[in-house]
Amino acid sequence: MNYAEGYEVKGLGLPGREASYDSNSRVPTGFHNGRTIYYVFGRYPSDTSEERYPVIDLVVCHGDFLNADHTYVHKNDSFRGFGSYGDLLVRDRKMYVAPTPFALAEGTSGQATLIVPAETEIDGRLERVGELVRVETEKIVIGYNFDLQSNVLTPQLAPNPSAGKEHHFAAYRLKGQGRGPVTMKNVEQAKKQLLIEDTNDAV
Repeated sequence: MNYAEGYEVKGLGLPGREASYDSNSRVPTGFHNGRTIYYVFGRYPSDTSEERYPVIDLVVCHGDFLNADHTYVHKNDSFRGFGSYGDLLVRDRKMYVAPTPFALAEGTSGQATLIVPAETEIDGRLERVGELVRVETEKIVIGYNFDLQSNVLTPQLAPNPSAGKEHHFAAYRLKGQGRGPVTMKNVEQAKKQLLIEDTNDAV
């Protein structure tokens, strides 16, 4: 009760899908209902049949590293009137697919890493091993349209009032644990990896 924090845990099989994860009916964010939100990603051997197995690597990251917008409010909606008799209900139940820290940063494989806003006060048992910067996109999605005849989903874009704004983060490990720095991946490299998983997921 002394710390207004929330944690969401995500397990990722390795080898397997590791660049993104499904965020069902909730957009990732670093602040929700008065709490600072952290996401815990652990990768484990996907081919194991054991009830207990090792965690290969672990990343605990502040939600703002995944998405810095705290203003969006998720809502499912529906309408009735679809179908030949006009009495079918269509539900708009959104699912969000967010990148994982493994898609965004290098140097996390085989390590236990903490990623927090750069200004965060940190326990002296940790050492800083990386400076990470995420830059807001030029355009943001403000809506979408789905054509039921052509089955085409079309996003509606608008200029981002915060375009180009930098969000600075720092990576930490326990002193004397792990090796090598943590750095941001090239943006195009990360997008390519996400696109591959999107394509495989659609098949």
